[in-house]
Amino acid sequence: MQQVNNTTNYEFTIIVPVYNEEDNMKNLEERLVAYLPTALYKACVLFVNDGSKDDSLNCIQDVCHRHSDFYYISLKNNSGLSAAMKAGIDTAQSKYIGYIDSDLQTDPEDFNKLLEFINEYQLVTGIRANRKDSFFKKFQSRIANGFRRMMTHDNATDTGCPLKVMQTAYAKRIPFFTGMHRFLPALMLLEEGKVKELPVRHYPRVAGVSKYHLWNRLAGPFKDCFAYRWMKHRYIRYEISANNLKDE
Repeated sequence: MQQVNNTTNYEFTIIVPVYNEEDNMKNLEERLVAYLPTALYKACVLFVNDGSKDDSLNCIQDVCHRHSDFYYISLKNNSGLSAAMKAGIDTAQSKYIGYIDSDLQTDPEDFNKLLEFINEYQLVTGIRANRKDSFFKKFQSRIANGFRRMMTHDNATDTGCPLKVMQTAYAKRIPFFTGMHRFLPALMLLEEGKVKELPVRHYPRVAGVSKYHLWNRLAGPFKDCFAYRWMKHRYIRYEISANNLKDE
């Protein structure tokens, strides 16, 4: 049984994976501190340090020391975005969870746009409007998104958008694998959850270095699509109709 932690005192936990983002931490702190009092649900922040090799962990600890609604977990080794997201989802005990990248190319304020629909949909995800990335980066994403839609039939427009909210109970049931962050709509549909997309603001990266390149933006997702198709046909889903178990 999962040990109770401080996130159970909140309705909404914002998961923020961090890997070598020390240059972004000051701005990230300011934006999240400004957002929390305005959130539609009582909210906290859960940083997931993904084995950073710079000073990110010390920065995270300092932020958490300064603000009572900020928490963190730190992974022993760099395990990738999907593992960091899974660790955050496994840890969070609030009714709802959100996800935002630490590079702040999306705005925490836009969580409220998504949260308006979280009772009707199990996943509400952003679409990057007026995306502020290079032509080559957008071109790669367009190809990868098109191939993913063909393989998964999830009809999702922009699975790479780093701003999402989910019902925690459904998020915890999603099967995780490396690269799963690109397949959240498809995986939620496997759980018979409903998905909604909404446009959100997008900004250029102003500090730090992108962790994505041609391989993990294009070749990796192609391979993952075949893994998803294999899993989809072997996916276990069941519903208990009766039992004689008693609560202690």
